[in-house]
Amino acid sequence: MKKIGVLRFPGTNCDRDIIQAVNESGGVGEYLWYQDRVDINQYDGFILPGGFSYGDYLRSGALAAQAPVMDDIREAASKGMPIMGICNGFQILCEAGLLPGALMRNTSSRFIDKWVNLEMISPHQFFGGQRISKGEVVHFPIAHADGRYYIDERELSGLHDNEQVWLTYKDNPNGSVANIAGVKNKEGNVGGMMPHPERALFEWMGGSEGLMIFL
Repeated sequence: MKKIGVLRFPGTNCDRDIIQAVNESGGVGEYLWYQDRVDINQYDGFILPGGFSYGDYLRSGALAAQAPVMDDIREAASKGMPIMGICNGFQILCEAGLLPGALMRNTSSRFIDKWVNLEMISPHQFFGGQRISKGEVVHFPIAHADGRYYIDERELSGLHDNEQVWLTYKDNPNGSVANIAGVKNKEGNVGGMMPHPERALFEWMGGSEGLMIFL
C-alpha cells in the first residue's frame, strides 16, 4: 500500500479531494503542512493539490515555491520519487524550477470552469502510465484563471524531443503553447497538469477516468 504525502499551503482547497482519490485507488494519503520539514523516506510519493496558495499573490505558486517543505520535495525529485502537481500544484512546481515553463493568465482573462478532452502524448511512468495509453483521449474538468502554459520555442522543441509533454488539450481553452495541458521533467518522475483528475473519480461527478491517474 503506497503512502502519499499531500501538501497543504495557505489557500490550498483540493487537498481533501486528493486524499480521497489516493485512498480510493488503494493508497494512503497523509496531509503535509507547508511550514514543516518532511522525512521523504516515510513516503512513496507526493502530490501538490490545486487551490490558490497565498491567494495567488505575486504570481500563482511563486510564494508557495519558497515554503520550507519544498526543500524536501526538491530532494525527493532528485532521488526519482513520484511527484505530481495539479492546477495550483502545477504552478508551484514550475515556480520551484522542478518543471519547465510557466503558467500565465488565460488569453480570455477569465476564470474557466468546464470539462475538456485531453490526449495522452507521453504517459507518466507513475501517474496513470499503466492505465492510459499514448494517443488515448480522456475527459477531465478544468478550473483556473492562470492556466495558459508558456515556454519559448527552443525549450518547446526540447520538450518534444525528450517526450516531456504529458497531455494536450483537444480544444485549447486557455491559449496554452502547443495546446499543452501537462508536462514532465526530463527524468519523468515529476509531472504537472492543469486539469483536475481528482474531480473525475466517479460517474456521478461527470466521469470516472480521473481515477486512472491515481491507480
